[in-house]
Amino acid sequence: MPLGTLDRTPPPFFKQGPSALSKLMVFSALALFLIVADARFKLTEPLRSVVATVLYPVQWLAMRPVLLVRGAGTYVSSLEDAQAAEAQARARLVLQSQRASQVELLLLENERLRRLLELRERIASQGQAAQVLYDAADPYTRKVIIDKGLAQGIAPGSPVVDESGVLGQVTRVHPLVSEVTLLIDRDHAIPVLNTRTGARSVAYGDPSGAPGGSLELRFMAGNADVQAGDLLATSGVDGVYPPGLPVARVEKVERRADSGFARIQCIPESLVQGARHVLVLTPLANQLPQRPPVEDAVAAPRKSLRR
Repeated sequence: MPLGTLDRTPPPFFKQGPSALSKLMVFSALALFLIVADARFKLTEPLRSVVATVLYPVQWLAMRPVLLVRGAGTYVSSLEDAQAAEAQARARLVLQSQRASQVELLLLENERLRRLLELRERIASQGQAAQVLYDAADPYTRKVIIDKGLAQGIAPGSPVVDESGVLGQVTRVHPLVSEVTLLIDRDHAIPVLNTRTGARSVAYGDPSGAPGGSLELRFMAGNADVQAGDLLATSGVDGVYPPGLPVARVEKVERRADSGFARIQCIPESLVQGARHVLVLTPLANQLPQRPPVEDAVAAPRKSLRR
């Protein structure tokens, strides 16, 4: 084949278009034109809306994992914060409950102390305040231990009262504490006076008569003038209790035909089961003037006869 008949054009694989610099300049100018046109005339706004609408499902699916991870983290942190807040709220609630119970206890204690001070002003006998420490260990007796003893001048037989009335009597004194036998003890007896009729009697302790203990008026005639609700006060004839202190109130009167005596049950006026602050009085016999000697007592009538 002669040389002049050969095709000297390069094959398509080696054909080259515009240069890279030309393409850069053309496309840069086109981009600049589109930017200016879009800024001035809003030419691509419809196209942008269509593209955004078409791509929204894809965007929504692509954001789901991110939102799920973010929501899980927020849920865990919110749950921990809620649990911590609940624990703090419960702790504050317990503290507030303790404070509320303490406030109620303090209010009740203050009220009882005021009533005890008022009772102390009404009583002519001297006395000193004491606090009940605990109940006696013997389960068959009704006794309490107070925080005053020989060191504070407590004497055996001293009456013990609370803000409502007579509580009992000091039966044993130690150097720093004393034992008080309550009214409802089976071995305790106290002379009383019916404030309505003026009749005197003796009230004995009856620990099994009521759930909290009671008193019983024994050897009262079946036709005695005693009614439920009568107030019994100390008569003062025993030389121990000052007269006029509230002791008990008649709760029930049983008049039996087969017996000449009535069964009279009384409820103590004092808080025999819950007293905390009490007043220990000086026995009435210690406040009376001493008896004159026997020689003086015999000589006084002789002198009056000589005159």
